[in-house]
This record gives sequence, C-alpha cells and structure tokens, in this order.
Amino acid sequence: MGCLWRMAGAAVHPSGGQTMQLDAHHHFWNPARGDYDWMPEDNTTLNRAYGPADLAPHLAAASIDATILVQAAPSIAESEYMLGIADATPHVAAVTGWVDFENAAHQDALARLAGHPKFRGVRPMIQDIPDDDWMLREDVRWGFDAITALGLRFEALGFPRHIDNFLTIFTRHPEMKVVIDHCMKPQIAAPDETAFRQWADGMARLARETSAFCKFSALITEAHADWQTEDLRPYAEHVITAFGAERVMWGSDWPVCRLAGEYTEWRAAALELTAGCSDAERRAIYGGTAQNFYDLDL
Repeated sequence: MGCLWRMAGAAVHPSGGQTMQLDAHHHFWNPARGDYDWMPEDNTTLNRAYGPADLAPHLAAASIDATILVQAAPSIAESEYMLGIADATPHVAAVTGWVDFENAAHQDALARLAGHPKFRGVRPMIQDIPDDDWMLREDVRWGFDAITALGLRFEALGFPRHIDNFLTIFTRHPEMKVVIDHCMKPQIAAPDETAFRQWADGMARLARETSAFCKFSALITEAHADWQTEDLRPYAEHVITAFGAERVMWGSDWPVCRLAGEYTEWRAAALELTAGCSDAERRAIYGGTAQNFYDLDL
C-alpha cells in the first residue's frame, strides 16, 4: 500500500479522531545542567530550559495524546532526568535515553534503566562523533548486544554518510529493534541531484534489507530558512513509499524544530504532505506505528 501522492492537497486530519495521536520525538532540557555540549551558548532559541508546561499548548492544539521523550545530552544524568519527568508527566509514554557505549561498565546502568516501565530505547549521538566508523568498533559492540538482549530499541541518529555503516549494524543485529531518526537528515537546504539519489538509494536499501522503522521528523530544520512545504515533498514521499506507513512515525523534534518553524507549522506541513494517504496510513503515521514500535499500552 502506498499514499496516493497525486491526490495530495489540503491537510486532512490524520485519524478523523478515531485513534491515539502520538508525537514520536521531542525533547525537554535544562542547559544549566551543563552537559548539552552541542548547544550554542549564543542561540537564544535553543539555550533555555524547556519543560512540559512549554509543550502542553502545542500538544493540545494538535490533539496529541502521548509523546516519546528523547535524549539530547550524552550522559546518564540525562536519562535519569527524563525518567523523572516521565514519572510526573502522563503524556510522556516512553523515554529514549543514553549510555556510554565506550564504557562496558555502563551495561549495568542500562539494565537498571531498562527496569523503568517507561524506558524504551537508547540513542548514542552518532551524528556528533567525529569517527564515522565508530559504530563498527568492537569495543562498542556490547551496546548493540545489550539493547537487543534487554528488548530495548536503538535510535539511529546520523547523516546520509552514515547509511552504509548503519546498514552493516542493522544487518549484524537483525533482532535489534531500530528506528532511524529524522529521515537520516537529508540535504534539503542545498538540493543536489547526486546527493538526493545517494540518500534515496541508501534509505531504500535500509527499508528493503532491514526491519528498521523511520521517523518522519526534522525535515524543516534540514531545509533552507524560507522553506516551503513543497521543498520537503520528495523526501517525505520517498520515505513513506520506501518504508510503508506501518514503519513510519511522525515526530515534532520540538524544540529543535523552532530553529526553522513552530510546532504548528511543522505539523501543518506534515499533514499536507500526507494528505494523499489513506485513513489507515495516516492513523499509522500519526499514532499507530509509534504505539506498536514502542510497545505502548495506551
């Protein structure tokens, strides 16, 4: 089954109100903790605290029922911080945290975190690691093995240049539950036919040769500042066609998305991009896929 792209037009509600609506990717953070090394100190949009009260109006406006809270700092403290928020925030249905794959002693920490009912996955910040082959190193392999053994999920955060290595990892660990973050961050701001084809072919291989899922998120932050919805369409169509709606889940990537547009703007663009999908496909993309992938009892 595939979305009928020729029918795409005005945005359509993703479910007609008949199913749970999920935001499969967002963050909360407090820069004062001091472990968000990637965050520019002079960026007033990012470098401030964001918590549940800041997100609540956006969830209400979009009729979002539940969310997946994802790590944004490479520390165990980040994982503990998010689980504390999840305990106090009903809409946070699951948490994806962080452990140090370069420290095998963190296997005990991972097992402890996995005991929390809302802890669902791990995300090493591969996009920020200088060595593109880091994930292939033998000393980090325990992390993938532990994720698989504990029934957790691996969130693949990278760029198109990481696709071949991700294919190796996903193939090496076929039982590991995997979701690709942000459509693997394609190069939208400066479109190039060769770059698009390499990304598209790589994503098609990941979809065809592995059981990985994909997050339909962060496209606006990869586009140029004055992006239009049509700039995003080739990327959205390719991901949904390659993976199928049953393996694609929408996420806001809030508050990072605020670098390019507010929550409502990205939500509206996504709904327009999927207007040609069937009701069943939209129910999957905007709720069902995430609910199944994260094994949520909502």
